[in-house]
Parts: sequence; structure tokens; C-alpha cells
Amino acid sequence: MAKITFIQHDGKEITVDGVPGMTVMETAVKNQVQGIDADCGGACACATCHVYVEPEWQDKVGARNPMEEDMLDFAFDVRDNSRLSCQIKVSDALDGLRVKVPEKQF
Repeated sequence: MAKITFIQHDGKEITVDGVPGMTVMETAVKNQVQGIDADCGGACACATCHVYVEPEWQDKVGARNPMEEDMLDFAFDVRDNSRLSCQIKVSDALDGLRVKVPEKQF
């Protein structure tokens, strides 16, 4: 299991267990994390699972793929640390991962 912390726009933190092999988005949906709607179900066909990866975790989650780059064009307030949580696979190496849910998603 990997502990993943979702930081809400008001600063509230929700820490949940992520199962290796699932995505960060699936973990959020399973744990009813507010602001992660996942309208496309993880098909990388929307941007409703947009998160900001905390700087110290960017290298560990890896770079965006080209399809993800295209979908982020539909997200609000995209930053260098923006990712679609459906494209981040949970692994033991991500234990302690911290991501912030953009305010526009609430």
C-alpha cells in the first residue's frame, strides 16, 4: 500500500491507501475525494482528474505523455506540475505522494 494525500483547495488534507497497480484517480474515486470527478473513467479523454503534484514528487511520478498533454489543454490553470491523476500509476515508490486538487474543480 502507498499512502496518498489529496490536498483540497481549502487546505484540508485527505490521506488514503493506494493499491499498487491502480491509478491515483481510481484511488481518489474509491475514497470519494472531492474535486476528482473522473468523468471519462480513466480513459485520458477529459481533464476532470487534474491535480498538481507537489514538487518533491514530480520526478517520481514521471513525465506527462503526449495524450495527457493534449487533455490538459482542457483543464483550468495548468502549471508545470499539472498531471491527470488517471495517468499516474500507484506503486510502493509513491508511498507518501502529495497532490493538490485545483480550486476550479470544486
